[in-house]
Amino acid sequence: MWWSVLPLSFLFPSALAAQPAAPAPIRAPLRDLPLGQLNFLHTTDTHGWLAGHLQEPSFSADWGDYISFAERMREKIEAQGRDLLVIDTGDRVEGNGLYDSSQPQGVYLSEILRHQHIDVMTSGNHELYKHNTSEAELQVTVPNFRGSYLASNIDIIHPETEELVPLASRYKKFTTKQQGIRIVAFGFLFDFTGNYNNTVVQRVEETIKEDWFQEAIRDEEVDLFLVAGHVPAHSPEYKAIFTEIRSTRGHGDTPIQFFGGHQHIRDYAQYDAKAVALASGRFMETIGFMSIDGLSSTNDPSITAGPVFKRRYIDNNLYSYYHHTGLDESSFPTDKGLNVSQLITDSRSALHLDKIHGCNPRDLWMSRAPYPHNDSIYTWLEKEVLPETLKNEPRGDGGRPAVAVLNTGAIRFDIFKGAFTQDTMWIISPFTNEFRYVKDVPYDKVQLIMEVLNKQPQVLTGSLEETFDGVDALGPPAQVNHLDNMAGTGQIPLSAENPSGAVVPGYTTQDDAGDDGDDTIHSPISFYRVPNVFQATLSANASATPETVDLVYIEFLQSYLTLAAKFAHLDLDFAKESESYMPGSTLTDLVLEWVGKNWPCN
Repeated sequence: MWWSVLPLSFLFPSALAAQPAAPAPIRAPLRDLPLGQLNFLHTTDTHGWLAGHLQEPSFSADWGDYISFAERMREKIEAQGRDLLVIDTGDRVEGNGLYDSSQPQGVYLSEILRHQHIDVMTSGNHELYKHNTSEAELQVTVPNFRGSYLASNIDIIHPETEELVPLASRYKKFTTKQQGIRIVAFGFLFDFTGNYNNTVVQRVEETIKEDWFQEAIRDEEVDLFLVAGHVPAHSPEYKAIFTEIRSTRGHGDTPIQFFGGHQHIRDYAQYDAKAVALASGRFMETIGFMSIDGLSSTNDPSITAGPVFKRRYIDNNLYSYYHHTGLDESSFPTDKGLNVSQLITDSRSALHLDKIHGCNPRDLWMSRAPYPHNDSIYTWLEKEVLPETLKNEPRGDGGRPAVAVLNTGAIRFDIFKGAFTQDTMWIISPFTNEFRYVKDVPYDKVQLIMEVLNKQPQVLTGSLEETFDGVDALGPPAQVNHLDNMAGTGQIPLSAENPSGAVVPGYTTQDDAGDDGDDTIHSPISFYRVPNVFQATLSANASATPETVDLVYIEFLQSYLTLAAKFAHLDLDFAKESESYMPGSTLTDLVLEWVGKNWPCN
């Protein structure tokens, strides 16, 4: 049958990524895309990485290349009488200098982003953390994608009227161009509670009981429900939506396609024979592909054989793009794609993102090295960066012992050997939380707090879920799921060549549909779990086991620490009893200071 998986093929043409500093992609064996009646391209958790990965050949294509890819795929698919839809499910902000280093934040990113044609778009949690970020969504991104941006369970206080209004349309119904497939689409965010107080995120379980949703799912003239959202593919929120649609009269077997995100992994969930979910990684490493066959439509309502779902996780590089479009270096780029790539280059130049602050003598890993280990980025912070840079002179001069506590999720990416640039600074930790401290905390209580946060998360789960994202939010986002989905990224030396097209390290995903989802066949990469939080001793002259310490922490941890302290039988309200430890300094500032002093470029 024409939708079945095609044989493996190899790609050998020469190629150069659009960004001048990006490495050329490396040849590798590829699986073809199983085109269907209805096809999708999906991005999620891009976090500002629209320039692509400038130190990783596997993911070196930029947003302009992706625009060209979407345009060429649409031409190819529509020429066969089929349809293509483009989806994005949020967390487009925070995590890369292209977003974080501009003033105001995001002015370059939003201009680059808007040139891609996106059919359905949703918000992530990062769009709602700050007052200015959520207002930028309302005033810039929603208008840029009017008719496509959906916010089924998000409201915002309008800055002009001060009224609580939907961030965007709750849902939409549309018909595909070629096949006339009737689609009802929604856009959800998981049950997020860490948003700024100018927005309201309603719980999914409450939203699906509202009249507008009940009316939408009772539409009898629908061939497919499309649920896009910043929600994990395997989640109670999506299970609740699935159950609600399935229990509706007339839709016990209507196909449902979910698109998810938030966990930063490649993942695929199958709810029943006619309902599946796809999550497409993080940081512009992955372009998710889905196809569905066997859908009835206005053009052919007699189809009853389907649906048949197929998925691929596309490595974001030009070799993959050339292969899947059947084009090459000269025929692949579109005018719009080339213009956006140039816009990215100009934006990076204006923001001085290639400015070098130091040169790293070795790779430092989040999950590809165990903790503690000399190659662990967390050991580096614990043993070198924090003790040398995190100081409170009035307290430190008195010789008072101090312990700093950070969550591992404060670090977002590895540090590769070589130049440490302005962009690297934002990539590894874009957050602006300051350091705070509480004086003279019993040292044994600090260790109990660490144990509660790291070794006994089940104690906190119920309490944390009432007010936060849960204890898993402390660690790297991808760690909340099983290891099989977490093979990680493949770092290949920039000078490497692979003339034979042999297998190279990279994603080796296993999901509900098996182990053949990655478009590029990789060898696996080691993955090690890390703790939720770690601690660094700040005072060189502290005794081995002091009675009390100044407990220093990154501000993000404040509410978690207060709750964990109760389980450690310590009555301490960190919000009321803490002070600023090093006013005006963030983790990013400390890392940059340390790099400048310790990693000279020879």
